[in-house]
Amino acid sequence: MSKFQTTNDFKEITYGRRSVKEYDPEVKISKEEMTAIIEGATRAPSSVNMQPWRFIVIESKEGKEKLAPLAKFNQTQVLTSSAVVAVFVDMENASYMDEIFSKSVEHGYLPQETKDMAMSTYKPYYDTISAADLRDVNFVDAGLVSMQLMLVARAHGYDTNAIGGYEKAKIAEAFDLDKDRYQPIMLISIGKGTKKGYPSYRLPVETVATWK
Repeated sequence: MSKFQTTNDFKEITYGRRSVKEYDPEVKISKEEMTAIIEGATRAPSSVNMQPWRFIVIESKEGKEKLAPLAKFNQTQVLTSSAVVAVFVDMENASYMDEIFSKSVEHGYLPQETKDMAMSTYKPYYDTISAADLRDVNFVDAGLVSMQLMLVARAHGYDTNAIGGYEKAKIAEAFDLDKDRYQPIMLISIGKGTKKGYPSYRLPVETVATWK
């Protein structure tokens, strides 16, 4: 458990989470604590453990001023939050495959023969997968890490808001990324809310789930 964590009550984390759009601009999150939040988020699962997610933590005045015009109707979250985490996927994430499996062997998580089998199976797959199929796989993984980031932030006592309404075609280059390699997923504002988020109606389980 992180020393910063304020609760590990799973029901409080999940049922107490709200989308909060106005924050106390005086509240800052240290780099140490933000690192802990992102580290917790990256425990999310990913296809073949390829971890395609990449983050830009936008917390400086200059960074927020650059982001705000791209955020359309979500500028309040950008300008008042402690930080906005821009979530991307790296379309060249398979270049880390050898490192991921090698370190897993080094730390005792996998035997060498499992690494060898995985590399011989998955490297050819990633070498030949279409851009569209890779995008689909990576976007699912990025959704998992994004939700986990919001839950970890909640456990640290912070509020969040997932933002999809922004200039996705412009954000990578605005923050000096290769727009073809790094594709945007969402923005996540994080901070201490000044107004509580309101509950929202959820469809009953009987509507969204079927037993066979």
